[in-house]
Formats: sequence, C-alpha cells, structure tokens
Amino acid sequence: MERSRYATFGGGCFWCLEAAFRLLRGALEITPGYAGGHLDHPAYEQVSTGATGHAEVVRVEFDPDVIGYEQLLDVFFAAHDPTTRDRQGYDVGPQYRSIILYESEAQKEAALRKIRELSGFFKPRIVTEVKPLERFWPAEAEHHRYYDKYPQDPYCQAVVAPKVSKVARSFRPLLK
Repeated sequence: MERSRYATFGGGCFWCLEAAFRLLRGALEITPGYAGGHLDHPAYEQVSTGATGHAEVVRVEFDPDVIGYEQLLDVFFAAHDPTTRDRQGYDVGPQYRSIILYESEAQKEAALRKIRELSGFFKPRIVTEVKPLERFWPAEAEHHRYYDKYPQDPYCQAVVAPKVSKVARSFRPLLK
C-alpha cells in the first residue's frame, strides 16, 4: 500500500513555503523546485526572469495517515497571500504566483472546494491557479533548506520568519 503522497504548491519564494511545511507532522520531505512552465531543466537564474512560465514551488511528500491534503491546503493558504497576482510582497513576477499543481482529480476537487470555502474570507478575491502538474524540476541544492541554513539572512528575517511564525501559531496541533 502507498504510504506517502505528493502535493505541489507555489506561493511566492519557495524558501518561505518550504520552511512553513517543514514544521508539520506527516510532511516527510519538502523539495523546492520549479513547475508550470515550458522550459525543460530550468535553472534559478532562468526562472527568476519570469520568462520560463515556471513558478517557484515546493513539492511536499506527505503521509496521508498523519496529515491530509486538505490540511496542507489550509497551511498553504495561511502561508501566503492568494489574492495578489504574480507577486508576494516585494517578490514580483509570474514565478511568484499563487498556484496549486494537482496530481489527481481528488486533489483538483479538494483545491477548488477549498478556494470556494475561503472565497468569503479574502478580499480582494483569490487568484490562485489550479492546474495539473505536468513536470516538477527540483531546484539547485543551495535552495534546499535555505531558511534552516541561513536564518539570519535579512530576507529570511524579514519575509520567511514571519510566515513560519504565523503557521506555527495557527496550526499548533499539526506541528512536529
């Protein structure tokens, strides 16, 4: 029997989402990378231009006996602003868009249901894309566990840390 599943989310810089999902019980491995674009084997420098169509994403391997896909969706929507098109704060461009890349019809339906459920709580409206995952490209090694390695980096202090703190406060029952 399959003991793990995958979920892929983009919500701004992948350092933020990776650090937030690492807090969760049942999140087995979180891999930053690129998806949703047209270039094979993209590199950070290429994706950063916004011209590849790729978003910075994280792929979450999770144990569905410990944490459900719907709970991951809750964390995803809490960890970023799903109402800003092609940006998160000062990070601007299509590579920072809000996107859910589903791997099954069940994930697609859960994502669309969650957006409908949350639509009354967000003003302006949620602009998160929901698309099938065609291919995931892992990011370069220096981007993996970036927040863990560089917590004193000014970007980590100003942008990543507040999102990690918000997830820690809001999802205590789900924390490791």
